[in-house]
Amino acid sequence: MKSLQDLDIFVRTVDSGSLSATARALDITPAAASAALKRLEAELGVLLLVRSTRSLRLTHEGALFLEHCRPALAALQQAQDELVAGRAGGLRGALRLAAPSDLGRNVLLPWLDDFQAAHPGIDIRLQLSDRMSNVYSEPVDAAIRYGVLQDSALVALPLAEGRRVLCAAPAYLQAHGTPQSPHELSAHGCLCFMLGEDVHDRWRFWDAAGRELAVRVRARNVANDGDAVHRWAVLGRGIAYKSLFDVAADLAAGRLLPLCPGWTTEAAPLYLTVPSRRQLTPLVRALRDFMAQRLQALISSKNGL
Repeated sequence: MKSLQDLDIFVRTVDSGSLSATARALDITPAAASAALKRLEAELGVLLLVRSTRSLRLTHEGALFLEHCRPALAALQQAQDELVAGRAGGLRGALRLAAPSDLGRNVLLPWLDDFQAAHPGIDIRLQLSDRMSNVYSEPVDAAIRYGVLQDSALVALPLAEGRRVLCAAPAYLQAHGTPQSPHELSAHGCLCFMLGEDVHDRWRFWDAAGRELAVRVRARNVANDGDAVHRWAVLGRGIAYKSLFDVAADLAAGRLLPLCPGWTTEAAPLYLTVPSRRQLTPLVRALRDFMAQRLQALISSKNGL
């Protein structure tokens, strides 16, 4: 092969479904990406992708070739990363990470400072958004995500098994009373998160017998930013249903109080996701181990909830 980049472009194009997305991710022109695919097909003597103006489709030969490309590229990338790290005496390079807004601002920022202090050769490029980052087409190495992943093609590394916490500030509870069960939430103003046009105003709980209760709450305030909902809760604007990881410090300091402790809340596991195993570089693996340790310590400190 004249260039390993041709193989990389082929695999990335299959993963993203778009030559343009691949070109953006690699900072090359779409014409250069197209030329790389044509060069690879000419060398192999087969058609790998059927291309049109709107879609891409793997041929039978392309699917067979892809099965060999992935592990080969992953092995080469890992060998290169380990060689570079070994010569440099530690981890080096830029880490492009996407994360949810609330977790990123209030939890991850100081943790990433500690991670950089342990690995001073690392530069961090952090993208904070509650929109699901597309790790195929956007310039990120990995993304931290809540919840069960819908895209089965992603490689998801578990970070922590967390849950949501029903909580409110003492000032709100003093003014409006403390609900003893989720059935009473309809009488309270709630703070809801919105993703796109969907408002998360249907909160689920399970009683001691394992029976599910789904409550449609009255959304007093709605925001498309998890950190905004968090701040409203601390200010006493209403009741929130937040991930434990987001509000652990406020619960420990008494700025927020947990509600309805006899009920089981929704699961909110955290994952570190990458588009393929060849993106599991030593740097990404080190971040995953670091994050898992910090999150486990956070859970252990609040295991009474």
